[in-house]
Amino acid sequence: MTVVHKNYINGEWVESRSVSFLDVVNPSDGTVLSKVPAGSAEDVAHAAEEARQAYKSWREVPATQRIQYLFKMKEILEKNADEISVICTRESGKTFAESKAEIVRAVENIEVACGIPKLLQSEFSEDITRGIDEFVIRQPVGTGACIAPFNFPVMIAFWFMPYAIACGNTYIVKPSEKVPGTMTRIFELFKELNLPPGVLNLVHGGKETVDAILNHPSISAISFVGSTNVAKYIYQTGVANGKRVQAQGGAKNPVVVMPDADPGTTVKIIADSAFGCAGQRCLAASLAILVGEAGKTFTEKIVAAARAKKTGDGLKEGVEMGPVITKESMVRINGLIKSGLDDGATMLLDGRGLKVPGHENGNFIGPVILGNVSPESEIYNIEVFGPVLCIINTETLDDAIELINRSRYGNSACIFTRNGAAARKFRHEVLAGNIGINIGIAAPMAYFPFSGWKESFFGDLHGQSNHAVEFYTQTKVVIERWHDEWTRKF
Repeated sequence: MTVVHKNYINGEWVESRSVSFLDVVNPSDGTVLSKVPAGSAEDVAHAAEEARQAYKSWREVPATQRIQYLFKMKEILEKNADEISVICTRESGKTFAESKAEIVRAVENIEVACGIPKLLQSEFSEDITRGIDEFVIRQPVGTGACIAPFNFPVMIAFWFMPYAIACGNTYIVKPSEKVPGTMTRIFELFKELNLPPGVLNLVHGGKETVDAILNHPSISAISFVGSTNVAKYIYQTGVANGKRVQAQGGAKNPVVVMPDADPGTTVKIIADSAFGCAGQRCLAASLAILVGEAGKTFTEKIVAAARAKKTGDGLKEGVEMGPVITKESMVRINGLIKSGLDDGATMLLDGRGLKVPGHENGNFIGPVILGNVSPESEIYNIEVFGPVLCIINTETLDDAIELINRSRYGNSACIFTRNGAAARKFRHEVLAGNIGINIGIAAPMAYFPFSGWKESFFGDLHGQSNHAVEFYTQTKVVIERWHDEWTRKF
């Protein structure tokens, strides 16, 4: 019997009121894993109302007590990491090692959120005038919601949720309808937390569910990660409804290789960055800019490193790259590759049409590398979100920086060099929110905010760390007098 996913609302598993359901498909072999509600505004209204009611008492729980639930949350994720990783791999297609790495990142955010008693502290000034004190306190905003993408079924919800509930908010998680089982299992395991009912809720669905979250008056803050077009929609609609919104969009992340870069480490890091998670991550290297002589010395090495990667079922030992998420994604990616070739690019490594024995119905594309890519071409300017690396050559670092800064995206940019002056110039001048120096994936640790500029991010405060704390709290300025007489001038 096919599993039909339920919502978790007010401490109970409840059936969705959705009138239609979607298949959840294993991208490695095309088999149907389960079914998920297509979406229902009634489900969101139910969750939002229960969360609103729970907020009244949850906000009164001292922060030192709220974080006790987070300590247990960390323990549950670590204890069940292998089981969760298997589900994540089956749904998303990534390798088992990549799934386990997600859990590590999720746990790191829980650990940082456990510092909420300190992070909530604010400013105090005694005697701003005689007998009058002034100070700032942080209070929760109410109910928050996370609209999560398919590519990181575990990690991304934890950029937001632990901070929100630790700050005294209640919360609703909406996982991607493509990968609902991973978060469903996590919520099943979280039964051990014994959180008060309504503090943490799970609602499945697609666009109807998203729109209901954006429009429900009891939801005060929304966090999103996904494509730029959807991020714009989320941001504009949420803000128009008076909500706080942080919306992480798409990217076209460049890695610049200088002639003096270390060949061995540089090539390995770039290949891992471009083709890890089948290129389906917002920090994946999608453009390699080879400066000067680097074009002659690095191109063949990058191609060789990519060709050596083993593509297949992410649960099989030795596999380094899994499939893309859906047949539709595979068709779209192949179409963009063809567009690049039609625009004059050279095929340096062709991973299209890859067939994995025993998984002939899987959504597999091997690593693809295109050379001589024009900055005016479609594939140069659009997020592919697949295992495709475009290579372009420039004469100078200044030329490379100019190319980067012309992009509408500004999520991440990395440079490989042994020259400190070049590295400093790069980090100072490049218009991107996350900068890597001899790093291929500039993913901030949990105690730093996850940045993003230009059309890679819409909002003011990012996920993780102190940004998440500020996002999920509002400041109240208090001016008080404990003095029997009016203030006198001296």
